[in-house]
Amino acid sequence: MYNFRTDMADERRDIFKKANKLDDNIPGIESFERIENEYIKSNTVKILDKQGEQALGKPIGKYVTFDLKNLKLAGEEEIEDASNIISNEIRAIVSEKINKEGEVLVIGLGNQFVTPDSLGPKVVSEIEITRHLLKYAPECVVEGARSVSAVAPGVLGTTGIETLEIVKGIVDNVKPKLLIVIDSLASKSIHRISSTIQISNTGIVPGAGVGNTRKELSENTLGIPVIAIGVPMVVDLATITDDCLDLFIGKLQDEAKSNDYLNQLKNQDNYEEIRQALIPNEYNMIVTPKEIDELIENMKEIVSRSINYAL
Repeated sequence: MYNFRTDMADERRDIFKKANKLDDNIPGIESFERIENEYIKSNTVKILDKQGEQALGKPIGKYVTFDLKNLKLAGEEEIEDASNIISNEIRAIVSEKINKEGEVLVIGLGNQFVTPDSLGPKVVSEIEITRHLLKYAPECVVEGARSVSAVAPGVLGTTGIETLEIVKGIVDNVKPKLLIVIDSLASKSIHRISSTIQISNTGIVPGAGVGNTRKELSENTLGIPVIAIGVPMVVDLATITDDCLDLFIGKLQDEAKSNDYLNQLKNQDNYEEIRQALIPNEYNMIVTPKEIDELIENMKEIVSRSINYAL
């Protein structure tokens, strides 16, 4: 298994193709890109069988990544456009799994006291909750509204309880038909921090991208479909160093295009060598941008609106 150092399916696909010098699709994998508008594109990766699952280290299913690279700090109009586009994908996946009356539980993973990890709890605070209204004040709910509840269960370090244990207890008692789980992710690229949203129909393994893996939240463990929505908020230091090395080599190549050694160095993946150099001194830190507060607020708006519109 490759050290993918990323939660993003399309990045894992690219790492695998580069490592195996593949130009075509990986066996067991289908993928395609689509331009959504002038500043948003989507990239769909479908893992079709066990061969594809083994190649990317992710479960069989569909992974749709939206790149919003010009929307790191978006205005109201851009947030609304992005929310409408992303809500269409969420709505389509929900419709495949449950009927229009099926109850949905939204779970916001993460630690609300650690800014890069606070996306899930912040999104939950903006979800339009209807479950109690449908029961006690149905006249206050728009006709045809779906029953929606939401909770932010916290993290093992602050609760002493595995997230799966908390969520399973809620699922067993509330009995929703589907879960939507929101979490902060890790990426292999500094360019994707708070500018990419991944949606999958396979559930999620909390903490996997930063080497702090917890028990998975999926249909296998909870008995109901789980849609995962994630946004990269951190990268590790080795990834930043690798990216910076590429940028540095690119600059040198512009000045000396015939340097064979630099060409070779740029074309190979240097992450493992850099990571191994950093680990002995415990320098392989997890890094997030200095404007993370504003970035989280921006993405909170897009993700919460997308879910509200879809439901």
